[in-house]
Amino acid sequence: MTEASRSGELFARARDVLPGGVSSPVRAFGAVGGVPRFIVRGSGARIWDVDGREYLDLVMSWGPLLHGHAHPTIVSAVLEATQGGTSFGAPTEVEVKLGMAIQRLFPSMQRLRFVNSGTEATLSVLRLARAHTGRDVVVKFAGCYHGHVDALLVKAGSGALTHGQPTSKGIPSEVAETTRVLPYNDLVSLQKLFSEEGEQIAAVIVEPVAGNMGVVAGQPEFVALLRRLTESAGSLLVFDEVITGLRLGPGGAQEMFGIRPDLTILGKIVGGGLPAAVFGGSESIMALLSPEGPVYQAGTLSGNPLAMSAGLASVELAAFSDYAYLTRLATVLGDGLIELGRRYDVPITVNRCRSMLSCFFTPGPVNDLESAQRSDTSRYARFFHAMLDSGVYLPPSQFETWMLSFAHQDSDLELILMAADRAFTDVASGSAG
Repeated sequence: MTEASRSGELFARARDVLPGGVSSPVRAFGAVGGVPRFIVRGSGARIWDVDGREYLDLVMSWGPLLHGHAHPTIVSAVLEATQGGTSFGAPTEVEVKLGMAIQRLFPSMQRLRFVNSGTEATLSVLRLARAHTGRDVVVKFAGCYHGHVDALLVKAGSGALTHGQPTSKGIPSEVAETTRVLPYNDLVSLQKLFSEEGEQIAAVIVEPVAGNMGVVAGQPEFVALLRRLTESAGSLLVFDEVITGLRLGPGGAQEMFGIRPDLTILGKIVGGGLPAAVFGGSESIMALLSPEGPVYQAGTLSGNPLAMSAGLASVELAAFSDYAYLTRLATVLGDGLIELGRRYDVPITVNRCRSMLSCFFTPGPVNDLESAQRSDTSRYARFFHAMLDSGVYLPPSQFETWMLSFAHQDSDLELILMAADRAFTDVASGSAG
């Protein structure tokens, strides 16, 4: 697509208004080059850009559209809520209903609080964990992204990794010094840190299935060790399930692993496509939040009726959805990609966890940030543009997750794999990075 396209014209205008022409870095196509598509509408598994081009969507707004674009039940819920008003800055019945629905699916969240983004939830959780433990040190894992919170934007994944800036400028060294960063899935370094600093650690925050260095699942022994070490040291275990919550199943990754964290962060899906997130944990920990306790957190738009109505519709749909269907689709897609890689002699590794998957252009295996970064990003860029030209919209970064939805059909997978066949031909004929 050229600058002469409608998307090209809008991007040129956007750069006069927005830094980089976008409201979030990865949207700029900086990692793959070219002109980002300006989207005008979506329906089911498809989106359309301002130039009238149709795409099968495997981004799904970075995860929350579990039920597809413009699902009629969710749209109806939002329209009905809008007729009554958009925001009151006061309690509403629908936030109570959504909270109770989440409690039923996530028993670890005995009490919870709604906020407007995963970043907001994360910074609130860190404050709460430090208040509860009286400690300052927080442990995270290289390649895991927990929003643009100062203390956690250290060796981060997502856009920070894509743009080669895993540690952002503007973060005081005093803040970064309270963060310890370990390799993901590394049991030895985890045990060593707790033996040396366990009594100083307030919390360990982790994506139990990482989705921001591409899909990298936590090994069961790694996740189990996290639970044992934090309990022994009196630290809190925080599951960042902004991506995995409801996507891997009605009870998220904690249900899949059979691990009960002390605090949980949910986002994206709990807003049904509208801005919303929630954090929660045991009654005793959450009682520290104002107005019950001394930990202050507030937000004018938190729990607004539009996001809560969309979220309630989305959560209720998820509770009765056939997740085996999603897993089957992702398995078919992943297996098909592996076969194409073999056919065209293009080294790839496909990591998949239920409806989340990533195609890394490396022979693998990929089980942490270091191995993910061995991927040939120039090959991914060629693959991305070839797929885009064939009408398949992928994440514009090697280090993001492909998302399926209940709106995707077997016929869609056939089209995606046909496009991938053509894309692998292009990648195989071009020079590797």
